Amino acid sequence: MTYLQHLEELRRRIIVSFIALACGFAVSWFFAWDILDLLKGPAGNITLHYLKPMEPFLVRFKLALFGGLILSFPVIIFEALAFVTPALKANEKKYTIIVVSMVLVFFCGGVVFGYKYIMPVGLKWLFDLAGTEMKAVLSAGEYVSFCGWFILAFGLSFETPLVIWMLVAMGVMTPEQLQRHWRAAVMVICVFAAIVTPDWSPVTMVLVAIPMILLYLISLGLARFSARRKIVSSEPASGT
Repeated sequence: MTYLQHLEELRRRIIVSFIALACGFAVSWFFAWDILDLLKGPAGNITLHYLKPMEPFLVRFKLALFGGLILSFPVIIFEALAFVTPALKANEKKYTIIVVSMVLVFFCGGVVFGYKYIMPVGLKWLFDLAGTEMKAVLSAGEYVSFCGWFILAFGLSFETPLVIWMLVAMGVMTPEQLQRHWRAAVMVICVFAAIVTPDWSPVTMVLVAIPMILLYLISLGLARFSARRKIVSSEPASGT
């Protein structure tokens, strides 16, 4: 495939991804207020307010955008992998569907985990800081942005095992390197947990960091498995 053909293929994949995003956006726009009711759940179904004439439109736009990103995520991942698949070896191409499925499972797991277990704790801690001195008048736009980025960040953070597994499979890293630098990995996870939790609550950061450390341990297991498979598959070739 020539350079221009690669660019044409990339353009086609990007167009398909944008079409999927647009379809997800349209569906989410139609169900925007149902999505908003869902997002209000971790905060105890609070009453949201708008402070500017344009805010209701912007809130609905944000809800549709975040919903569209989540709905179109499977198509975007599939198109990305389909673009790089021709560069893979024949024995690697058969794992494409498996990788896509695992990406979706981990992403959905991160979204559900963040929504059900982390957001309620973090929001409660933030609200409790006001005590009896302040009364909440929450902007709908600010609240939707907070929830949307929080949930997306959790979904992406749960891709850690797959990213590390792919790096090992491509020979960029080895299981020994992962195990040797576990202290640095834990430090990076803690920094990421502090960044992704906008409330800076120690409780929330610990709740974010613990599952990510467990995911790192899962990554070590996947990396060792991938390395063993690579050694086994190369043994017949070395023996001929």
